[in-house]
Amino acid sequence: MKILSVNAGSSSLKFQLYEMPEEKVLVSGVFERIGIEGGFYTIKINGEKIHKTVDLEDHSVAVQILTNELLENNVISSLDEIKGVGHRVVHGGDKYAASVLITEEVIKDIEELSNLAPLHNPANLIGIRSFMKTIPSAIQVGCFDTAFHQTMEKEQYLYAVPYEWNEQYGIRKYGFHGMSHKYVSNRVSSLSNTKLNKIIVCHLGNGGSISAVEDLKCVNTTMGFTPNAGIAMGSRSGDIDYSIIPFMMKKTGMTIEEIDNSLNKKSGLLGISGASSDLRDIESEIEKGNERALLAKNIYVNAIVSYIAKYYVELNGVDAICFTAGVGENSTNTRKLILDKLSVLGIKIDDELNENTRFGKEGIITQEDSSIPCYVIPTDEEVMIARDTLNLIK
Repeated sequence: MKILSVNAGSSSLKFQLYEMPEEKVLVSGVFERIGIEGGFYTIKINGEKIHKTVDLEDHSVAVQILTNELLENNVISSLDEIKGVGHRVVHGGDKYAASVLITEEVIKDIEELSNLAPLHNPANLIGIRSFMKTIPSAIQVGCFDTAFHQTMEKEQYLYAVPYEWNEQYGIRKYGFHGMSHKYVSNRVSSLSNTKLNKIIVCHLGNGGSISAVEDLKCVNTTMGFTPNAGIAMGSRSGDIDYSIIPFMMKKTGMTIEEIDNSLNKKSGLLGISGASSDLRDIESEIEKGNERALLAKNIYVNAIVSYIAKYYVELNGVDAICFTAGVGENSTNTRKLILDKLSVLGIKIDDELNENTRFGKEGIITQEDSSIPCYVIPTDEEVMIARDTLNLIK
């Protein structure tokens, strides 16, 4: 059965077509600069890349081109072969704790939740509507990035603010990167010969979040009402004292929108280093002796260590720690700095295994006598979407 996994952004559309349940990737690709001058797309089929520059007026054009490419390259002989399309939807609020078949009611809910994710949910809806129109025979499934975290207890997801803020306005911790945390926690459990009940997943990319997982259910996570909470990130501040906001508004005359933009797009590694939001650039600057770049890296690492330590206590011990996403999968130096700071817990990193486990490789990176085994698990949100879609179709 052919299942299409889709991630529609405001000006992009990423996809992978699977043969399920084998989980064989038949084709993958991305359309970029949709609705912007200079549109293009890249598709990978049978190891070969197709790259074309084309005017992408809107998402419907991208979807039409995608389906034409599938037909012209004999990936499918008919659109009816695609039995399901799974869509990544960023925000499902507290209403959706699992992936669901998309109905008009679900679409209405996604629209209403757009005030919680104004940059993402509307774009996700554009992708949903485009595929509903182009492949009407396929079952459409919504896979929510917030769903995995809805198993948190009230004492973990509520903020200590007036209670009616939650009741009337939905102010609470939602968490994000859920498809990744779900995939990694399931994957590492399948790799171990012993049962791993308590897992800490570190999704470290340009955006980053950490989750405490027990019996494959989220107990706590770092991102909150928005993705700006938790650890310092590429350009996001992470946790700050909220009083900084009115203070800076009075001192500078900045509007709340300008403050919000600064905390989301000009903070984190970028804000401290002044050089870049990309950790690879930060590490290059450190080698040149850039002290602010080193400071940014240390603040970043310290935030991650603090949350791992916090979740270690909350879980009453940990059976495994996992690293995933761009930084988590590839920055051997960052992993070493984090685990060395956690050596008080009895963690012992294996430097050779750590150095050799990157660029898509998965495996353990700690010594045999380490108190907690630590793993690198390349994330695969797309296959998680395909699995959920297949299960719902069945």
